[in-house]
Amino acid sequence: MAEISNEILLEMYKKMYMIRTYEETLGAIYYEGKTPAFDISKGPIPGELHLSSGQESSAVGICRHLRPEDAVVGTHRANHFAIAKGVDLRKMTAEIFGKATGLSRGKGGHMHLFDTNVNFSCSGIVGASFPQATGVGIAAKMQGKDYVAVAVGGDGAANQGTFHESLNLAAAWKLPVIFVIEDNGWAISVPKNVSTSIDRNTERAKGYGIPGVYVDGEDVIAVYEVAKEAVERARRGEGPSLIEVRVYRFRGHFEGDPQLYRPKEDLEEAKSRDPLTKLQNKLLERHIVDEAKLTAIKKEIEDEIKSIIDFARESPYPEPQEALENVFHRG
Repeated sequence: MAEISNEILLEMYKKMYMIRTYEETLGAIYYEGKTPAFDISKGPIPGELHLSSGQESSAVGICRHLRPEDAVVGTHRANHFAIAKGVDLRKMTAEIFGKATGLSRGKGGHMHLFDTNVNFSCSGIVGASFPQATGVGIAAKMQGKDYVAVAVGGDGAANQGTFHESLNLAAAWKLPVIFVIEDNGWAISVPKNVSTSIDRNTERAKGYGIPGVYVDGEDVIAVYEVAKEAVERARRGEGPSLIEVRVYRFRGHFEGDPQLYRPKEDLEEAKSRDPLTKLQNKLLERHIVDEAKLTAIKKEIEDEIKSIIDFARESPYPEPQEALENVFHRG
C-alpha cells in the first residue's frame, strides 16, 4: 500500500465512479419504451444489455498498469474494462445506441466493442477472450516486444475448453498473458458451487505451472497490487498468470432478468461489499479528499456522462444501405 500514491488512489476512485455512474445511467435509459410489457426490441437501446455495477474494482485495478499498446479482450459484460482501458466513451455509447457515430457504426452493439486505438475488444461468446488474448501474446513474443494481453472471463467461462487450452499454450510458451476470472458467483443463473468442482479457479493454475492468485474485489488496492506483479512478470518474459477476482454483481445477468434464482441475501451481501464505497471511505479517512472535493468530482463526472449520452441520443442512425458495407472484403 505504501507504493500507491494518493494521486493514483484518487484517479482509481474517479474511474470507478465514472463506470458506476455510466452503468447506472445506461440501466435507466434501457427501460425507456420497454414498459409496461417488457419488449427487448424497443427503446433507445434495443437488444440485451449486461451491466457491471459492483465489479468496477477488477477493471480499474488491473487496467491501471496497462499501456495503450497492451490488449484487453473482454466478455459480454465489458463496459467497465472498456472504460478503464480508455475506449472512446462517446463512440462507445453511440455504438450501444446503434448509431452511425459508434465504434463500428452501430453494427456491433454493447457485446462487440472494438477500439484499435487502445487495443480493446470484447465478444458475446463465452470463453472467446482466452484464445484471442493468447494470440496477442504469441505476437508479442514473436516481435520481441514487451506488450501484454489481458483475457477476461467469468467463473462460468473458466469451465470452457478455450480456457484450459489457452492456459496450457501460454504456459508452455511463456506468453505475456494475464488471465482474469471475475467470480461473481453466478454463471448466468447457475451458482458457482453447482457448476464448478473446486472453490477457486486459481487452483487450476497449478496444473499449468503458473501463478494463480485469488483476490477480493471489495478492495481495489488489493487488485491493483496483484495485477502489478502479474503485469511486470509478463513484461519480463516470465510467462502468464491467473488472477481470480471475487466481485459482487449488483444487477441481473442481463437487464430485465427477474433474478428469481438469486436469494435476496446474496444481493444484500453484494451491496454491503461495494468497492466504490470502500474506496471513497478510504479517501476520506486518509484526508486525500473532503466532502466538498468529492461532491465536485462527482458533479464533473456526471456532467461528462450527460454530455456523452446526449451525443449518442442526437447522433444519426446508419443509412439502410450501409448494412452491407464494411462487412465483406472483395479481393
